[in-house]
Amino acid sequence: MAPPLLLLQDIHLTFGTSPLLAGAGLGVSPGDRVCLVGRNGSGKSTLLKIAAGFVQADRGTRFVHPGATVRYLPQEPDLSAYATTLDYVEAGFGAGAGDRHRAQYLLEQLGLTGTEEPGRLSGGEIRRAALAHVLAPEPDILLLDEPTNHLDLPGIEWLEQELNGLRSGIVLISHDRRLLERMSRTTVWLDRGISRELSQGFAHFEAWRDQVLEQEELDRHKLTRQIAREEDWLRYGVTARRKRNVRRLAQLHDLRKTRKEQRGAQGNVRMAAAEAELSGRLVIVAENVTKAFGDRVVIRDVSTRVMRGDRIGIVGPNGAGKTTLLNLLTGVLDPDEGTVKIGTNLEQVTLDQRRDMLDPNQTLSRTLAEGGGDTVRVGGQVRHVVSYMKDFLFGPEQANTPVGVLSGGERGRLTLAMAFARPSNLMVLDEPTNDLDLETLELLQEQLAEYTGTVLLVSHDRDFIDRVVTAVIVSEGDGRWVEYAGGYSDMVAQRGPVRAAAQAAAKPKGEARVKPAATSRRMTYKDKHALETLPARMAEIEARIGKLNAALADPELYRRDPAKFAASGKALEAAQAEMAEAEERWLTLEMLREELEG
Repeated sequence: MAPPLLLLQDIHLTFGTSPLLAGAGLGVSPGDRVCLVGRNGSGKSTLLKIAAGFVQADRGTRFVHPGATVRYLPQEPDLSAYATTLDYVEAGFGAGAGDRHRAQYLLEQLGLTGTEEPGRLSGGEIRRAALAHVLAPEPDILLLDEPTNHLDLPGIEWLEQELNGLRSGIVLISHDRRLLERMSRTTVWLDRGISRELSQGFAHFEAWRDQVLEQEELDRHKLTRQIAREEDWLRYGVTARRKRNVRRLAQLHDLRKTRKEQRGAQGNVRMAAAEAELSGRLVIVAENVTKAFGDRVVIRDVSTRVMRGDRIGIVGPNGAGKTTLLNLLTGVLDPDEGTVKIGTNLEQVTLDQRRDMLDPNQTLSRTLAEGGGDTVRVGGQVRHVVSYMKDFLFGPEQANTPVGVLSGGERGRLTLAMAFARPSNLMVLDEPTNDLDLETLELLQEQLAEYTGTVLLVSHDRDFIDRVVTAVIVSEGDGRWVEYAGGYSDMVAQRGPVRAAAQAAAKPKGEARVKPAATSRRMTYKDKHALETLPARMAEIEARIGKLNAALADPELYRRDPAKFAASGKALEAAQAEMAEAEERWLTLEMLREELEG
């Protein structure tokens, strides 16, 4: 294993009286793909800032290999010192001469020209310029804090390809599960101030996390039982032997102190949608709808039907008109041509990506109680506002906190709390996943799956779309929208990636498409031999994967032999990659055989 280029050891940091980091660590070697995960507020961004050298830890060691280049993407970049976005990106090369062509290429891929003045950029444009700034020099270490924020689906797909082509060691914080699963080979979990490392990608994280928490709970139970036994001895067994058992009494005090100092796992968000009476069976009917802004047609001749219980995802690049289509379907906007009919008995609640329903000057409790009192009505029941706040991980001390000082994740949870308190049978979600941690996302997915009403969803989160929707309406460019059954992955299987389709749609209509010249193919002896032997090889790999999965399923393995656990994890990852390669090779050869024989 290559020595680390960046190493954090025993990092401690305290804000006020509460320790944020209490012994956290992080190591990055060349080519590593590390995802850093944890609850909102667990200190992920702070640890990344310490790694980048922008925050000084109270205690601990930070080592960067001499000569190694480190680039850090913050959540709120500052471009004020630069005249144009191109100047800013070129500054990312550092003191050496940079590649102007690469800087321009990155800006164009991210929807910018390089001539923009930073003072006139939107928040999303600033983030995209900052992404180009850190990618341009292809650094040894790349630290990315939520790089997909403000990127549309084509942009996210492009970013995946760009990161996969880099030799940099990458540390990634993201709420995009699909990106984490595809990019990561190591997972670092930041929890209650300490870090734990799993030598596998994010796809294996949740099962491992649950095992760790179960073992913690078992250890806590054993400690409580031991204290109970010692207390029983203290009451009944020491009357004649007090002086000789001072040591045992001290041990009891130590046990009590250990239990007192233990930090239990943070609770989960508890949410349940307050549902109204059933709507009519037909929720929305749009026929030949067209909408233009000036000369630009955003929606062209779109027809669709939304039935009660449908979950419809709206997908497309930034600027394609997703929110416009959502507003047309819900009656917020009137079409220029065509008709939209809204069904009967609809009770709609909307989660807007800009959090427009929030007043920054209002306190958290008054926001939930809608202006007054100390109660909130949820699903027909009256609850104390502080009790309802706790369901969404807000402490009682935050009741009088102004909404304007809440973090992005806290504002996201507050918006969910407001939306789920209102009776509804039509839920309209415009980018609901922004700033939510993975655990809250999971619960939101579960609640939407149980929701008996209808859901209209705009999102760039591919995994969230896959888990929630039953159909996807996709922008095909030039105002055209097409509906596909299933989720995002089903749409891609039928149509191809959004980025490729968007690029094809952007070509001039008169541009001829040149077909590749047909090539004659035949099966070589090597191909025939591979086709005959691959099934047995795949069976052998599958058996190996089964044994490794069985070994890793042992909840005691990690505690008993961490080295064996890590080695088994790496072996499993290698075997799965080998299986994927073998299956792809076999499928290619089988299709060639059928083509030649047919």
